[in-house]
Amino acid sequence: MTDRTADRAPGEPDPVGAEPVPFDAIVVAAGTSTRMDGIDKLIAEVGGRPVLAHAVLALAATPGAERLAVVVRPERIDAVATADWLPSSVVAVVPGGSRRQVSVAAGLTALGDVAPDRIVLIHDGARPVISPALVARVAAAADAHGAAIPVLPLAETVKRVEGDVVAETLDRSRLGLAQTPQGFRVGLLREAYARLDPDGPEEWTDEAGLLESCTIPVHVVLGEPSNLKVTLPGDLARVEAMLAGGDLATRVGIGRDRHPFGPGTPLALAGLTIERAPRLWGHSDGDVALHAVADALLGATGQGDLGRLFPAGPETPAGIASADLVHAVVERLRAAGWRPASVDVTIVAGRPRLAGHLDAMRASIAGLLGLPAAAVSVKASTGNLGGDEGAGRAIAAQAVAVAVRLEDGPA
Repeated sequence: MTDRTADRAPGEPDPVGAEPVPFDAIVVAAGTSTRMDGIDKLIAEVGGRPVLAHAVLALAATPGAERLAVVVRPERIDAVATADWLPSSVVAVVPGGSRRQVSVAAGLTALGDVAPDRIVLIHDGARPVISPALVARVAAAADAHGAAIPVLPLAETVKRVEGDVVAETLDRSRLGLAQTPQGFRVGLLREAYARLDPDGPEEWTDEAGLLESCTIPVHVVLGEPSNLKVTLPGDLARVEAMLAGGDLATRVGIGRDRHPFGPGTPLALAGLTIERAPRLWGHSDGDVALHAVADALLGATGQGDLGRLFPAGPETPAGIASADLVHAVVERLRAAGWRPASVDVTIVAGRPRLAGHLDAMRASIAGLLGLPAAAVSVKASTGNLGGDEGAGRAIAAQAVAVAVRLEDGPA
């Protein structure tokens, strides 16, 4: 699942709340577009508005957003401050610096005397396609943990290269792509600035890096594939298509879930029952692989996440089989005019050994989704024996799913 799951480990807060978390935001837009072949990406128009306008308006429209500061190059202040698209929640348009950290510090100062426990989100002005769900996820996680960023899992094999030779294959299950908005309690951000001056010699590519340098923990929530940062000229066409083409014929989603082992047996995993292996803790049968698949399909088709459809409460039968949840998700997709097309699943577990089960898992998932086995991939990793998964205390799974439109429309 995403970070909002139906089965939460004991003590983990439920991030789905009835009330949105109030937050302020800083939109950083003082860059120079060095890789855009002379195009100023922030004022380039897509969907009838500048890229920057889409980023600002998306944040401002999210429930919980209260005050925004926009940081731009000095020569652009008047144009942005008087733009007809600027929402009333923008309280300041201020000049940035030559480095990101200086610009963010300027935005924080522009917000004024903010309480230490106030949440502030920091977002790239070059990321125009952000969803309210992602913004709310980050704000809620920052409120719960102090600092949070969205991270996109890697779907492809990652190599470390020296010259023209592969030096090492990296464990992609432990890597991710950081996105924005990134959320922080203002007090933690001020603490980091007090320890490492933004005008000092150190440089960070994002605020999470600054907090990491101060040994301040940063929580991770699931990012979104559509949250593209405009970096190259071709990205403008991709953004245009995303803004104008909400009904693309093919969509991709990512799901992720993790459960600790609990008492008793057997283990439910990828639709199989593995006897004599300990079960995973959860309100359902704890099948992390099927939960990840279900969330990936829901994410691909913009239908929320599994935890919202099947919350861990009396409305969801305790011990429910995750196969039943997947069937319900497939029917939900069909009713909305979609069907699964392919799935790639990676399971990270130090125990039990899964190599002998992978073909059966592949067939199980394919059967649940109504797909040929060739459209499903299931892989297993020990996570290099690191973390709770590698130590045999938990199992995690992530899935990348492709959904396509039904030719005859919604069922």
